[in-house]
Amino acid sequence: MDIKARLRPFYVAKMLYEQTDEDHYLTIAQIIDQLEANYGISTTRGTVGDDIKVLQEFGFDIEVEQSTQKRIYLIGRTFDLPELKTLIDAIESARFIPKKKSADLVKKIASLSSKHTSADLVRNVDVENRLKTDNQKVLYIMDALNEAINKKKKVSFQYFSYNANKKQEIKNGGFTYIFSPYKLIWNGDYYYAVGFSEKHKSVGSFRVDRIVKQPKVLEEPAISPPDGFDLNVFLNSMFRMYNGERKQVELICDNDLMDAIIDKFGKDVAVSPNDSESFLVTTNTSVGRVFYSWIFGFGGRVSILSPDDVKEEYAKMVRDVAAVLA
Repeated sequence: MDIKARLRPFYVAKMLYEQTDEDHYLTIAQIIDQLEANYGISTTRGTVGDDIKVLQEFGFDIEVEQSTQKRIYLIGRTFDLPELKTLIDAIESARFIPKKKSADLVKKIASLSSKHTSADLVRNVDVENRLKTDNQKVLYIMDALNEAINKKKKVSFQYFSYNANKKQEIKNGGFTYIFSPYKLIWNGDYYYAVGFSEKHKSVGSFRVDRIVKQPKVLEEPAISPPDGFDLNVFLNSMFRMYNGERKQVELICDNDLMDAIIDKFGKDVAVSPNDSESFLVTTNTSVGRVFYSWIFGFGGRVSILSPDDVKEEYAKMVRDVAAVLA
């Protein structure tokens, strides 16, 4: 048997994959014509029919509709059209994926469907001119972090920030961080690695797209989380993944702000009535500038009841801002 004859069923599968779906078919005559024109393979109706049966036996969800000419459809795919649209929306909206990589991924996802549905995969999702990271290595960085998490190993990497001239600068004079990653978290349009930082001697987080290049996975075993550490509590207590001292706070919120409170603290947050126009929130959370900025954004409709030191720190921040504007 020559090589073309061996390849023929694969070419038939390729045609069906690329050109057919529930609404579009190929006839056996069309398959025969394409085999001849595109691959130089001459064959018969019976042979193509046998190829279809082999592909069905192998597991391809191929439907054969009996008519004056048999109509052949590939109807079963790993992803249906709405699922592919959802994946494309997520990729195009994700800030941590560079623009060029987004385009490459969308093109690959579109290839999972037939050519007839490619127009349907042109999305109309408004991502608010979403800025994209310019770190082209971000997917490789995430891959290395995932490997370290699965193997329970430490990683080493450098971290950068932007200076006043919008230039990248490696933090702390090129310092190499040794980090024991526990989990990758997608929060606020970015990915973060949560784990134990040996520099800070505590659990913290790093933004993945700010890691300079693919981290080195070390042979050293990762440092286990501290006794009593609860990853879910830690994650729920962080606002946009900025670290800060965690304290139990009480907030007084206008009644129409329950959606915002649940969005930030989750449905299990402790709430109780305060008066006819407000309710009380009690939660353990990370306090600091990001927390205070979040409260300030409500324009007085959220206030801090306790503890006193958090109230005073927030009040000082507001006074400092007012002094700058005076």
